[in-house]
Amino acid sequence: MPTSKHLLTSVQMARFVAQGFLRLDGVVPQEINERALATLAEGIPQVPYGAPLSGAFTRDTFIHGLLALPDVAGAVESLVGPEPTVDHHAVHVREPHEGKAQALHADAIIDVRPDAFDIQLMYYPHEVTPEMGGTLSVPGSHLRRINETDIGRVQNLRGQTRLTCPAGTVVLVHHGIWHSGRRNDTAHRRSLYKLRLNPTVPQVRLWDTSDLHDPAVTAELGTYFPWYEQAAARLEVYNRVLLWRALTGDESFDIDHWVTRVSNRPALRRTA
Repeated sequence: MPTSKHLLTSVQMARFVAQGFLRLDGVVPQEINERALATLAEGIPQVPYGAPLSGAFTRDTFIHGLLALPDVAGAVESLVGPEPTVDHHAVHVREPHEGKAQALHADAIIDVRPDAFDIQLMYYPHEVTPEMGGTLSVPGSHLRRINETDIGRVQNLRGQTRLTCPAGTVVLVHHGIWHSGRRNDTAHRRSLYKLRLNPTVPQVRLWDTSDLHDPAVTAELGTYFPWYEQAAARLEVYNRVLLWRALTGDESFDIDHWVTRVSNRPALRRTA
């Protein structure tokens, strides 16, 4: 049903299921960005695992202000529900002229849930230029499970994205996406704040579903990315269909009958 909250649309949710991330460019006001930069330099407060998000951060923190922004709050609720819990949070820094990049990897190697996911909120309080070595990610990689740095020897993949963004950008990613921090070749420190959130409710139709049957939903879910192998690409779409069925509660949804075909197991009938 339509809502006054800034929830995601079905098309946006389908895009997240296909790509594994959602960008909110420049949504954070400069006042919060400045408070964030000062706080990140000093250190962030500890939060115990499993703390309810609503009570994890006091009102005087930049984190509380960040999460209260309508666009951010609506996106978080659409993805993990109205009362997620904090898994962990951290500050990631790339020092000036650091001279090295992080290996391509995926987090949470033991997390292979096919029908649920955590999100990692990545907040960039300052502009990230190409020279600053923004976070690299591989669209559509999140449902292909790997063991952390199994792909660390890979330097580049066709279609990868290297983040450049204005100050106050928030990126929400599926916990399984392949990513890495790139080398910072500038004289300025690059900082990001990361917050991982766990759902506490079934992740079923948490967004604005008024456009659920828009043909653009199926188009998003059927997107191919340049790094996919021709045959294996179909498995990526297959896994998206499974996740979309779980998120919508619609066990009949399919693309090109792939899931319907392989789940067809007619019951044996006794002959008279």
